Amino acid sequence: MNLKNQLAAAAVLSALSLVASAQTIRIANQGDALSLDPHSLNESLQLSVTSNVYETLVGRNKDLSLAPLLATSWKQSSPTVWRFELRKGVQFHDGTPFTADDVVFSFRRAAGEGSDMKAHVSEIKEVRKAGDSAIEIETMGAFPILPDVITNIMIMSKKWCETNQATNPVDRRKGIENTASFKANGTGPFRVRERQPNVRTVFVRNASYWGKIDGNAQEIVFTPIANPATRVAALVSGEVDVMEPVPVQDVARINSSPSARVIAGPELRTIFLGMDQKRDELQYSSVKGKNPFKDKRVRQAFYEAIDINGIQRTVMRGASRPTGLMVGPGVNGWTAEQDKRLPYDTEAAKKLLADAGYPNGFEVTMNCPNDRYVNDGQICQSVAASLARIGVKINLATETKGTYFPKILRRDTSFYLLGWTPTTYDAHNALSSLTACPDDKGTGQFNLGAYCNPKLDEVTKKIQSETDKAKRNELIKEAFKIHSDDIGHLPLHQQSLAWGVSKKVELTQLADNFMFFKWMSIKP
Repeated sequence: MNLKNQLAAAAVLSALSLVASAQTIRIANQGDALSLDPHSLNESLQLSVTSNVYETLVGRNKDLSLAPLLATSWKQSSPTVWRFELRKGVQFHDGTPFTADDVVFSFRRAAGEGSDMKAHVSEIKEVRKAGDSAIEIETMGAFPILPDVITNIMIMSKKWCETNQATNPVDRRKGIENTASFKANGTGPFRVRERQPNVRTVFVRNASYWGKIDGNAQEIVFTPIANPATRVAALVSGEVDVMEPVPVQDVARINSSPSARVIAGPELRTIFLGMDQKRDELQYSSVKGKNPFKDKRVRQAFYEAIDINGIQRTVMRGASRPTGLMVGPGVNGWTAEQDKRLPYDTEAAKKLLADAGYPNGFEVTMNCPNDRYVNDGQICQSVAASLARIGVKINLATETKGTYFPKILRRDTSFYLLGWTPTTYDAHNALSSLTACPDDKGTGQFNLGAYCNPKLDEVTKKIQSETDKAKRNELIKEAFKIHSDDIGHLPLHQQSLAWGVSKKVELTQLADNFMFFKWMSIKP
């Protein structure tokens, strides 16, 4: 570690030491939640943080099965109508009672202007009150997985949002902020006591929480520490109790320390590359007058040029699983049979480029975050090196996720890296969000290169309404074949989870990388 990093580490550790207490758990992450608004960014770190403060109608148990939260039960009254009985006696953190009006308002807010959660509600026709303690959700068509789909639609106080001029979500694409960016008023087991963006956020236990809190943590101090070496130093010295992600090269060091260990496991997230396939002229490229990514041969050349095993070996140090699909094991619809990559073949890739009219390759900018996924910046560097071997010059633009996500969510990109965890643990979520033709209602909201195949959309719609599991899985197989044959995106790998945890702390690690404070305990 150089002197600059040593000084930065010392400053961070000094600040952290001031907040230690018997039942305080100090968490460090490579980045921060970009907002406290639960509808403003469909990104797992932000949703993980805010889900400790806000709650959904339906949540998850420790085994990822569905759990009642603000709804105590739900059932279908017709193929397109679901009735949810609401929990009584629940209060928001400011003491305001939770009612059906808050649910109706929150779903409307999640579907409205500025929301990044539209993909979760795009098939909902109407949310309406069915008395003071029940609501009905009517869908456009049969939608058997609705309870799974709404597990990230967090409920806000209608009164609080109206009082604080926060009736619309914070729009990350436009940089517009409101009170919900910095303050929060949920029903969850923890309240926000202090918020300093990119410095620290302090959460305290909600003494009036309606449910049981399994853990003993009274206070959570969440601190972003971008430098990996500093995060590791903070953990092994005891200045933080939990940190993630653990750099793959430091797993052995942490496991050999007397005070900490690494909790590792497979993650449901798939890392992939997307390409602008809509514009007639590629924005950030040396090619003028046309878009090379509209040609399947170019997309396939990029795919076959990427040395994925080299990335697994040298960048990820074995902590990844190369994939040929947009979902991985643990997601319904994944099959080993289909999860086969095209071969790594530089010569074949050069021929494809030449056949497409680019014998000397071309130049294009690639956008990447450097603080969101495991070794994301290094992955992009490795991809750029692979593509250089076929004559493609990558102008690599890496940046913090705070500026990266607004840029790519505006579709202001030609070639980009993204990670996706299906929140429903079902392939339909990835198909609907990542590969469907984008519309203005939320379908294809994260298909940022605007890949579009009407046949794939037709099959995706059938998957959505099919109730027979065997038939549904055959449809999923058909959809993935269409997408793979098209080379719609370039799947890379599923990364592994690695959390560094003090031996004094007990917690639950979930495959979706959500970190719930209510399941955390610390020994004195």
